[in-house]
Amino acid sequence: MKRLVLAAFALTASLAVAQKGAVDYRLPEQQRWAAHAHAITITRDTWGIAHVKGKTDADAVFGMIYTQCEDDFNRVETNYLVSLGRVSEADGESKLWQDLRQQLFIDPVVLKRDFNDSPDWLKALMEAWADGANFYLAKHPDVKPRALTHFEPWMALSFTEGSIGGDIERVNLKSLEDFYGASSATKQGRIDTHNAVVAQLAQVNRDVEPGGSNGAAIAPANTANHHALLLINPHTSFFFRSELQMQSEEGLNAYGAVTWGQIFIYQGFNDRVGWMHTSSNVDAVDEFKNTIVKIGDNVIGYKYGAEIKPFTRRTITLKYKAADGSMKSRSFEGIADHRGPIVRKDGEQWVSVQLMNIPIKALEQSFLRTKARSYGEYKKTMELMANSSNNTIFASADGDIAYWHGNYIPERDTRFDYTKPVDGTNPATDWQGLTSLEQIPQLRNPHSGWIENVNNAPWSGSGESSLKKKDYPPYVEQGTETARGVHMVKVLNDRKDFTLDSLLTSAFDPYLPYFATTIPELLKAYDALPQDAPQRAKLAPQIEILRKWDDKWAADSVATTLAVYWGEASGTPAAAAARRSGMLWEEYVVANVPPADLLAGLQKATDRLTEDFGTWQKPWGEVNRYQRLDDSIVPHFDDAQPSIAIPFTASTWGSLAAFAARSYPNTKKRYGTSGNSFVAVVEFGPDRVRARAVTCGGESGHPDSKHFNDEQDRYASGDFREVMYYPDQLRGHVERTYHPGE
Repeated sequence: MKRLVLAAFALTASLAVAQKGAVDYRLPEQQRWAAHAHAITITRDTWGIAHVKGKTDADAVFGMIYTQCEDDFNRVETNYLVSLGRVSEADGESKLWQDLRQQLFIDPVVLKRDFNDSPDWLKALMEAWADGANFYLAKHPDVKPRALTHFEPWMALSFTEGSIGGDIERVNLKSLEDFYGASSATKQGRIDTHNAVVAQLAQVNRDVEPGGSNGAAIAPANTANHHALLLINPHTSFFFRSELQMQSEEGLNAYGAVTWGQIFIYQGFNDRVGWMHTSSNVDAVDEFKNTIVKIGDNVIGYKYGAEIKPFTRRTITLKYKAADGSMKSRSFEGIADHRGPIVRKDGEQWVSVQLMNIPIKALEQSFLRTKARSYGEYKKTMELMANSSNNTIFASADGDIAYWHGNYIPERDTRFDYTKPVDGTNPATDWQGLTSLEQIPQLRNPHSGWIENVNNAPWSGSGESSLKKKDYPPYVEQGTETARGVHMVKVLNDRKDFTLDSLLTSAFDPYLPYFATTIPELLKAYDALPQDAPQRAKLAPQIEILRKWDDKWAADSVATTLAVYWGEASGTPAAAAARRSGMLWEEYVVANVPPADLLAGLQKATDRLTEDFGTWQKPWGEVNRYQRLDDSIVPHFDDAQPSIAIPFTASTWGSLAAFAARSYPNTKKRYGTSGNSFVAVVEFGPDRVRARAVTCGGESGHPDSKHFNDEQDRYASGDFREVMYYPDQLRGHVERTYHPGE
């Protein structure tokens, strides 16, 4: 009987396959599912990582979304509820403003039209993506989606690049509610203030891109084996991406990190090239203040030069789950000028936002770069100019290393300050097209032999070969240097013997530049105290420990603990002013924080540690912990439950390996939620690529899986596993091989 079922499955699959192995999408979905599943082999290695192989690129997409759903359907669904503006269908009325913000920019009607206008090859990928997710749901009736019970191909266009915090998240939810809440209230009534605050806090606490990702490329001249090297070190919210390999007989063979639910490897490599993205400080989002024109109480338009232009208006109806579990809806009138949606008021003026919204090109670029085989081919994908939030670090087996600073940079009249809302009545403030790829700040094979970016300004990113700030308009870069930037230059500069292992060691270099700069000022302030000053006796033991410290993190280091708590007490209050000044934070602290405040900060640190732990002499690893209790997207922590020590610190202090942790109302210990997530080092040999990697926690989102937390010790120690890219590497390390649905 089993043979008959398998034979029937194979026959159905073969009937559904058109010429050249492509699935015929004119056929019913059951036949399409069978055809894809028959053409795909999934191999899970001993870490649970999926290696998906299909005949076509579409097969590979079908298989990779199927495996992602297997590993963590909750996160796949959540990402699309966010990107489609449908979170309130699952989480209730408090998320309406988040959903409204999304749908002001992401109109399902437009996305469906965009899908129809997409090139056939991209349509096939989106159709395969939807089929893979729907096949998973059909095969797993025990999985109960919170709201998204059926995936449609056009939905893939709502989530086209893999950063955590998209450009849309710069729009403030409370301001959005203030504008749309009263004017668009329906018979359901206006959301009360309490719920608005809940929505605001929920948004603040939602996964947003932390202030750090590390990327570095090393040229063959600076390596022992004369092969290019690449460091891939995104700092994201934990468990935000899966790790997998996707292959096809159409030239696809990419490995790396995939943001849950997407159709492409976001940060990774194939056997010829690798790419790492860091969050960009390019100004690619602008606000425009509109002077409205009324007749009576009716707004008829806005001033634009000598014209009065009408606003575009459309009804947006959002569903939400009511407190009693029923589904209700609320309608809003979305308003936009010719640049983008109105998102808030500024006095009597209405403020619109303009940002990148070209989903077809964005999805094309995100997928096509995974198949690039050389610098030239990768550069060709960059010509689509559809990546607004990322810088790119590149390395290849040909020996090329490269950097592009952003990929979507609007040209603007530099007479206006676009860091603030500009006068929308003046046509001269309009964007004037995009900066061409050739004019975007970029480097290829710099004389220094290395390139890095850690979300800092690029003006130090290649040592003596760095880009020059004076050569570019101000909107190209709004950031400054950081402690991590100083640190990365220190480990890369003037070194010619890098190997895969030494690059990994450099990525975990424990030096903390912030404290190397600021603690001498603390010691100076202490040494200047009168001999009979009470602080001298109170702080003597702490000062002695910090005086002997080597400014390096370590799990057994009391000095690390004391320094971090002191830095938070004395330096954090000055952080905003330092950003405004454009100075390096630690240099601003040295120049502007009074000695008395530095000493008071040490006392505060001492008091807090003593209050929380009974002593201030607490080794860092006993305070700084990794814990994963369950699969909740918003994590919770418990001092009484098992956790492990993490030796590295937040990137704030210049730590390259990042672990952003804090205590909670119910905890004394500090638990991390972001920082090092997927990390890899890659070596591009002429005939073979080698890589080592680790994923925070493990590959699976299921607490009952052995792969839920099986990488935690390697994550903490920096003992990365070998990436099993080739079949001979997988041999002897296979946990399971199967077709989707088996």
